[in-house]
Amino acid sequence: MSTSAKDPTQGASPAGLPSTHQVTLKVNGVEKRMEVAPWTTLLDLLRESLDLTGTKKGCDHGQCGACTVLVNGKRINSCLTLAVMKDGAEVMTIEGFAAGETLHPLQEAFIEYDAFQCGYCTPGQLCSALGLLNEGKAKTLDDIRELMSGNICRCGAYPNILAAIEKVRREREGGAER
Repeated sequence: MSTSAKDPTQGASPAGLPSTHQVTLKVNGVEKRMEVAPWTTLLDLLRESLDLTGTKKGCDHGQCGACTVLVNGKRINSCLTLAVMKDGAEVMTIEGFAAGETLHPLQEAFIEYDAFQCGYCTPGQLCSALGLLNEGKAKTLDDIRELMSGNICRCGAYPNILAAIEKVRREREGGAER
């Protein structure tokens, strides 16, 4: 690199474009304003800039679902999403699930049904499950299985994950046996 070339992380880029952009996000209910490089993924912003490390970096290609978060209530792969694309959005990560010491019903069901083993995929599984429930399309275990197919569990806890989600789905619909 010649000494006259500009460092793209400082000031303007070689093409004369800004090397950072201001982004405002509401993350887990708290507004955050920050400067980000245009190539920064939402995943990297959450993990590296906001220290929200519950969201995991798995494949970094959108194939495993470990990085799933909710943006404006919809589940997305944060590894495939540039942070600047979500300026003004509401983002919910696994850190936003519990209300203080009170776990979210999905978290309680995952514990009750032992729906995790190593736990690496669990944050993405939980975010995807909440998004799935919010969509309201899952009516059967087969629906849940299909709609959760973008989230991989290398430990094979799928039957327990499905059972936990089905429990919460039934409770939301008022049909849970108590």
